[in-house]
Amino acid sequence: MAAIRPIPAIRYNTASGSDLSNLIAPPYDVLDIADKQALLARDARNFVAVDLPQCPAKTAGPAEVYAAARKTLDRWLETRVMVRDASPAIYVYHQAYRHAGVDYLRKMFFARLRLEPFGKGSVFPHERTFGGPKEDRLLLTQATQANLSPIFGLYEDGANAVAARLQKAIGGEPLMHGQMDGVTNRVWAVTDDAAVRDVTELMALRAIFIADGHHRYGTGLMYRDWLASERGALPADHPANFVLCVFCAMEDPGLQILATHRVLPRVKGVAALLASDAALEVRDLNAADADGALKTLATLGPQAVGLYESSTRKYVGVRPRDARLLDKLEPDHSPAWRGLALAVLHAYLLDRCVAPKLTGGNPPEIHYVKSATDAVKEADREGGCVFLMAPTTMEELRGVCKANDLMPQKSTFFYPKLASGLIVNPLA
Repeated sequence: MAAIRPIPAIRYNTASGSDLSNLIAPPYDVLDIADKQALLARDARNFVAVDLPQCPAKTAGPAEVYAAARKTLDRWLETRVMVRDASPAIYVYHQAYRHAGVDYLRKMFFARLRLEPFGKGSVFPHERTFGGPKEDRLLLTQATQANLSPIFGLYEDGANAVAARLQKAIGGEPLMHGQMDGVTNRVWAVTDDAAVRDVTELMALRAIFIADGHHRYGTGLMYRDWLASERGALPADHPANFVLCVFCAMEDPGLQILATHRVLPRVKGVAALLASDAALEVRDLNAADADGALKTLATLGPQAVGLYESSTRKYVGVRPRDARLLDKLEPDHSPAWRGLALAVLHAYLLDRCVAPKLTGGNPPEIHYVKSATDAVKEADREGGCVFLMAPTTMEELRGVCKANDLMPQKSTFFYPKLASGLIVNPLA
């Protein structure tokens, strides 16, 4: 199962202060050039100077941007903006935040995870990856010889054994902390041999489900294979056989999966079309707003989808009359996948109803929106409709992953995002 190791970390020098609020950054793949410039305006040493040389990071950039990232990292090490810790450590990572009026604390830890190909039984993906982002990350990894950003891995731990053991090992004040987008990030270093050994042994019993960072994991595999082709077979404990990972228990009460809603601009008549389909049940949600619609939607079962149309300003719920609707239509997918509301939406409502009858046989244009209220406002502005989704559950994610299947696009939004710039994993 999962093989983890402590990290011989590179991190910001906290000798002059442990507050990294102006130095850490959101994940590189959610930033645009304006975001990057704003972060660098706050502090030229912000981590995006190294982590985001090509912006946006969707395709490979010119060689000089990656060389510049390496020079910046080297300069920071020479001038002790960043330092190498004296001893490898597991780094406990807590995020405190408020969502929907409730305070949460998400307990995680940084460690290195041994790389293995997907489908071998220990590391499970849940979404498809694309070539362009991996090419960008590979060039950056080759230039810097480091994992700059972690993947986010989930593991099963109903007894809370791992987090409890780490909690016993940390001291009072964190090694470093920082505010980002209303989230308080705190990090402690655990170097105690007994604690590191105990956590390593506990994690060896567990599989890892990738929540975020599929492209980073794929890049790790590519970098390892590239390095082996350049230098020959790598020793088992070579740093390139591992990838930087933040681990969180699936059962952690601070772990939130939020929904992503689908706006279809300028598409009209969807509710009437779906109501005419004998395979579907369409019912009025009797809701005055999006939040009310989502509350009622939650009572209609795991395959139900909400629909709002700007032309009628009404909310309806849509679900299959038979839960086995997709069994014959999508036989190549797992039963866990066919039971998803998102699978019903994409494989039936959009592909087999909306596309052939309302958008000329072409896939409808889709805007992905995090806020249900904002999605409804956009549908009103665009004269279209919005499909409102309940959040994917942890049980649904686990079921699809264990079946070696992949979730539909934009199925999960793990909140909050991890901060970049807390821990760097050297690969040299």
